[in-house]
Amino acid sequence: MAGTRRGLVGTGLAVATGFALLAGGTPAHPAAPEQGAAPAASAAPAVLEPALTGADGLPSTAGLQAALGQLTGDKAMATLNYAIADGTTGKLLLGSGEGSPATPASTTKLATSVAALSLLPPQTRLTTKVVKGAGADEIVLVGGGDPTLTGLNPDQIRIGGAPVDGDSAPASLPALAEQTAAALKASGLTTVHLDVDTSLYTGSPFHPFNDGTNIGPMSALMVDEGRQTATDDTDAPVRVVDPAGQAAARFTDLLGAQGIKVADKPKEAAAPAGAAPLAQVQSPTIGRLVERALTNSDNTLAEAIARQVALAAHQPVSYDGGAAAVTAELTKLGLPMQGVQLNDGSGLNVRNTIPPVFLADLLAMAAAPDHPQLRPVLTGLPIGAFTGTLAKRYLASQGSGDGAGLVRAKTGSLTGVNTLAGTVVDADGRVLVFALMSKGAPDANAARYAMDRIVTRLASCGCR
Repeated sequence: MAGTRRGLVGTGLAVATGFALLAGGTPAHPAAPEQGAAPAASAAPAVLEPALTGADGLPSTAGLQAALGQLTGDKAMATLNYAIADGTTGKLLLGSGEGSPATPASTTKLATSVAALSLLPPQTRLTTKVVKGAGADEIVLVGGGDPTLTGLNPDQIRIGGAPVDGDSAPASLPALAEQTAAALKASGLTTVHLDVDTSLYTGSPFHPFNDGTNIGPMSALMVDEGRQTATDDTDAPVRVVDPAGQAAARFTDLLGAQGIKVADKPKEAAAPAGAAPLAQVQSPTIGRLVERALTNSDNTLAEAIARQVALAAHQPVSYDGGAAAVTAELTKLGLPMQGVQLNDGSGLNVRNTIPPVFLADLLAMAAAPDHPQLRPVLTGLPIGAFTGTLAKRYLASQGSGDGAGLVRAKTGSLTGVNTLAGTVVDADGRVLVFALMSKGAPDANAARYAMDRIVTRLASCGCR
């Protein structure tokens, strides 16, 4: 079915020139499948208007159908709903069940990212700070919601297997300790009592589908995303139960190395109102954080980003508040929300639903000239056979090697669910956006490779 999506005018050039790899690096392997069972999705009518295709150099519906042939019916994908649209005009060119709500898995992160980049100023950074406490020898470590804060030295840091540059380097807890020690020594203090302030977040720290690896407890104060081993740069590392306690213990050790003794065990307490600052460190900009979350399908970071949306929207800074704030912001952007139901920011929640055509909407909007602040959504997409969760896909052995380097897409995986949404340049140099959503496939890899073959075929045709 072909049609025109309402309110979408993109630019193919913006997508095509966004292929330079930014933050996120080149990971060693794709993200681990997220766990959970997906519910059945009910059908809903697509928000479409009839339109001609094949004109003005656009691929035609008939041309796409002929090119894809039986690929969209590959039984490896079980049930497939999909949408293929023109990245320049936003016109829907071909789809099947494109308006039917489906479980998005980690393609939910596209919605979270668009909302965050739309609502938050582009220079937004997450701040972790130390302030004076109520007593003369008390200090408070205040969490600002930055899970990427690291306790590692610069030469130890890896994101997706790659070292970081100046723009993508996370905030440094050792640097915060050094600044704090200098300020304390300047005031004649070498022994202090340490409090920890995690009051920025509300609600339960545990995701409804928490497994302690793909995601652990969320806290406004975390170090190295709550990994049990800071250098464990794997897809699903073991997470600690008390991330704030872990951060406080690491900070205590770092202060000790600077000649500052922390008396007694750190305790949790809110910083006094108007407390004088002693030191602070900041994360990369929100655009860089979005790129990192998308490239590596980082669940913890995606949930932290959703909470920043909640904070800016004056919603509870929790799983529910983040989902509500993201939904509200997407509605304000004029996107058709029929069939969209969000319950988290990462996509781990199996009760999320998004129609394929909505994912295509998000990508087309990210390319639109009147939304330049959304460009990190495109630059953060993994590149086939090269980066992030696509690093080991689009290989010749999988029948999709011709898509290597040409396909950029966000992946999603839950039990029985496989999704893929992104951009591809066709043989005529036209940028297409696509969303493929499969459910019920018994072999996840077979379903993924079948999807990749569809997108690779798009890359090889003009399809007029």
